[in-house]
Amino acid sequence: MPASNLQVVPRSEAPPSPAVSDYVIETDQLDLLYGRKKALNQLTLRIPRGRIHAIVGANGAGKSSLFRVLLGFQSPTSGRARILGHDCTKLTERERARIGFVNEEHSVPAWLRVDEVVGMQRRLYPQWDEARYQSIVGHFHVLPEQRIAELSRGERAGVNLAMALAQGPELLILDEPTLGLDVVAKRAFLETVLFSVDDTDTTIIYCSHQMEEIERLADNLIILERGELKHMSPPDEFCERVQLWIAEFPFVAPADLPGVLHTQRIDGLFHCLVLDQDDGFGALLEARGARRQYRTTVNLDRAVNAFLTRGHAAPAREEGGE
Repeated sequence: MPASNLQVVPRSEAPPSPAVSDYVIETDQLDLLYGRKKALNQLTLRIPRGRIHAIVGANGAGKSSLFRVLLGFQSPTSGRARILGHDCTKLTERERARIGFVNEEHSVPAWLRVDEVVGMQRRLYPQWDEARYQSIVGHFHVLPEQRIAELSRGERAGVNLAMALAQGPELLILDEPTLGLDVVAKRAFLETVLFSVDDTDTTIIYCSHQMEEIERLADNLIILERGELKHMSPPDEFCERVQLWIAEFPFVAPADLPGVLHTQRIDGLFHCLVLDQDDGFGALLEARGARRQYRTTVNLDRAVNAFLTRGHAAPAREEGGE
């Protein structure tokens, strides 16, 4: 069984803050409380400029709370948060114009026509790029005379993304933007995000529970848990830290193995996902009575899920079972 006292911490301490221009987001000892519950807990985070940074975590990890603080919608209980070098509690209209935001709701006034909504946005942002808007929205086959209420969820997502990118943001925050989209709309959305990174200097913060999206998009993986930073690295580096060992034990598998994230018995074999273990883990399995054992790699979805659910044993699945 997994060790109950397993401690999982970021591989390295957060570096000291250099010039503010090096980071799009900086937080220092950030706390946010709702009554007695801590949504953010002493969060110190540095997200550098450029490329796509994915923020993942279970429900309640603090992702939405972090975005509310960063966008100035909510003041932290204590600590400090800066976005594009500015205090998040004192953002001006000019500073907000440098930030794009698309959430899962894709909320736009349903009674307006598409061209009316776009016209309002165009007047708000002096850096508006009409050619860019038209190029992006064209992938979603939206007509300017359509009312928002007539659009599918995927079409509304496309309009929101096109408007967010047309304003010329330095930072674009995407919070579960593909939730509820069909496969065609999702593909168009993700390809647009990838193209925008290659075509502009926009830094993207991408929040999603869909690990296949993170694997495809992200250059940097940030894992939050209960309001704390638990890991930050490129996704492939995180996958290298998590390995699956499969072993056959004649009797009960040992319970006090190091680095265990998750264990399960499948068709009579002991499956053990571990963190930061080398070849010595296989030798340890043999020393504990394993008749045979081998190691294999896992994808990002399985690695992150094991990391976030560590300490929770999975039910056995015997041969012939579901």
